[in-house]
Amino acid sequence: MILNVTVMGLGMHLGAWRYREGAAADYLDPRYYTEIARIAEDAKLHAIFLADTLALSEEHLRRPNLGALDPVVVLATLASVTSKIGLVATMSTTFNEPYNLARRFASLDHLSGGRVGWNVVTTFVPDVAANFGSANLPAHDDRYRRAGEFVEVVAALWDSWAEDALIGDKESDRFADPALVRPIDHAGAHFAVRGPLTVPRSPQRRPVIFQAGASEDGRNLAARTADVVFTVQNTLEAAREFRADLRARAPRREVKVLPGVVPIIGATREDALRRKEELDRLAGDEELRKLALRVGVPVDALDPDRPLPLELVRANTDFNASHGFRAAAVRLTEEEGVTVRELLYRNGGGHLQIVGTAADVADTLAHWFTCGAADGFNLMIDVLPDGLTRFTEGVLPLLRARGLFHDDYPGATLRANLGLTQGAR
Repeated sequence: MILNVTVMGLGMHLGAWRYREGAAADYLDPRYYTEIARIAEDAKLHAIFLADTLALSEEHLRRPNLGALDPVVVLATLASVTSKIGLVATMSTTFNEPYNLARRFASLDHLSGGRVGWNVVTTFVPDVAANFGSANLPAHDDRYRRAGEFVEVVAALWDSWAEDALIGDKESDRFADPALVRPIDHAGAHFAVRGPLTVPRSPQRRPVIFQAGASEDGRNLAARTADVVFTVQNTLEAAREFRADLRARAPRREVKVLPGVVPIIGATREDALRRKEELDRLAGDEELRKLALRVGVPVDALDPDRPLPLELVRANTDFNASHGFRAAAVRLTEEEGVTVRELLYRNGGGHLQIVGTAADVADTLAHWFTCGAADGFNLMIDVLPDGLTRFTEGVLPLLRARGLFHDDYPGATLRANLGLTQGAR
């Protein structure tokens, strides 16, 4: 089972910053990230996974920004204080350029000894466009067309140095073989890039590519380019269908599928419920506002004691945000008729939420894993670092006892530890 810890602000729950001990500005302190990295690497988790935020909204002034710092800069800091754990950063194909991004991730992969992954996103937050000289966010289809070409260019740049191009022979005065360092000469609809990259081939040949899209375009992009897919799934059957569909779209290789999960762990179920209720109280109506944004309806259209107004959700044909988050909420409403209040309770920021003991969490993860619904999970920890400690000390021993999680890292690179081959081309 693959297990990554996702670091978002001071915790995934919107009430985390008020609940936890410590300062509100801890998410700006390198010691905070170093402590999380130490806990995660000691527990042999596969990777630290960072989100990214490219615009400051009113919401971000009400709580710590979940992706305020540049994720590559944070992971560069952690590369020097860790030795085995993977380092995965989210970066947008909509508001970056392939050459700069390829160089940045290749550099970090060298400095970390081959432990880096790039989480490919297309950016669905409208406010971001204004920070990059655009009045409007590009349409969904346009974002994915650009993303497909973007990933193609980045992969070509990572491959622009042959594996044996760097010779380093002092006696013969041969540093590199020019015949094995080639321009890519890419000319496409969105980019013209000559190449080659400034740095040699990555220690793991190329950084691992994660992808986080669930729409039709997102699935096609993942099938063509991704090694690992981070997805939003609230029900076992939906998760099984998603994984099977992705495998069918990429029949010649094994794409790893990792749903997000929010574990809220207590010594007893009653203790976990108290933790959840206190977090919800401290978050106020933030979760309701976030849900309205995620499904594309006004917040005043959501009655906590009634189901999600699916007719309004479907009527928003101009919806330009995350299709995966919206689809997960709609499916849970359709299949189980949950109210908005129940949806918020079960839907941790869009992800599956498990409130209970360490055994309850272990049982759910094991069931999803053995039923073919997931190759592992991105852990969306409720409160950091306390929630991560609860997971590593309580859940991991139970998974190890069942033979579902490793005792040590099997390889030297992130690609090896995830059980991946060379990846998409």
